[in-house]
Amino acid sequence: MKLEGKGAIVTGAGSGIGEAIAATFAAEGAQVVTVGRSGAKLEQAKQRAGELSERLHPYAVDISNREGVAAMATWAAEKLGAIDILVNNAGMNVRKRSFADVDPDDFEDVVKVNLNGTFYCIHSVLPGMRERGDGLIINVSSTAGVRAAEVAGVPYNASKFGMSALSYSIGLEERDNGIRACLICPGEVNTPILENRPVVPDAERRAKMLQPEDLAQAALMVATLHPRASIPVMVVTPTMQRFA
Repeated sequence: MKLEGKGAIVTGAGSGIGEAIAATFAAEGAQVVTVGRSGAKLEQAKQRAGELSERLHPYAVDISNREGVAAMATWAAEKLGAIDILVNNAGMNVRKRSFADVDPDDFEDVVKVNLNGTFYCIHSVLPGMRERGDGLIINVSSTAGVRAAEVAGVPYNASKFGMSALSYSIGLEERDNGIRACLICPGEVNTPILENRPVVPDAERRAKMLQPEDLAQAALMVATLHPRASIPVMVVTPTMQRFA
């Protein structure tokens, strides 16, 4: 198994991309702390993993809570022995997302989770990674973090551009400490976040989108590279989606 002996944290692991990444890492031998706001959803995802469930360790926390994230990271380090991989996947969006419609409170909520929460998670695991001289941080962003997308909306675009900057900063500052950062920027993915779109895609369109398992395979490829190799950014789009 490619990740035997590795310890990982995956946020947003109660469904969608995070659930798929956690299960894929577990299938390759990793012990995985699965993080999400809903303990019930995390437990359901653990049960769906079947025989892999013994390698999944749920921890319910809102990652926009700095103290809560610090407590989670301490617990995870004790549970896993070491945090070798952090996958920042948790994210949210709101239905009213254009400049004309967005509520300032909604804007702040999106940024608190997508950007601040990512920072809190990184900040909590970096000391241990520096001490060991090794670590991988995978930040699941979006093509909306590469170029603004009208369908994604103002808060989401802004938060994902911020996540991109965080990821690049790790690469610049931590490379000599053996710490790598990869920014994965998917196009449209068939996940529950689509339910918050002003116009919810139908089943036919969803079938043409990326599926969570596609991103799980991308994350696994990054996680199993030799430490001498780093992928600063990876863009993954559905074949039907324009990107140039």
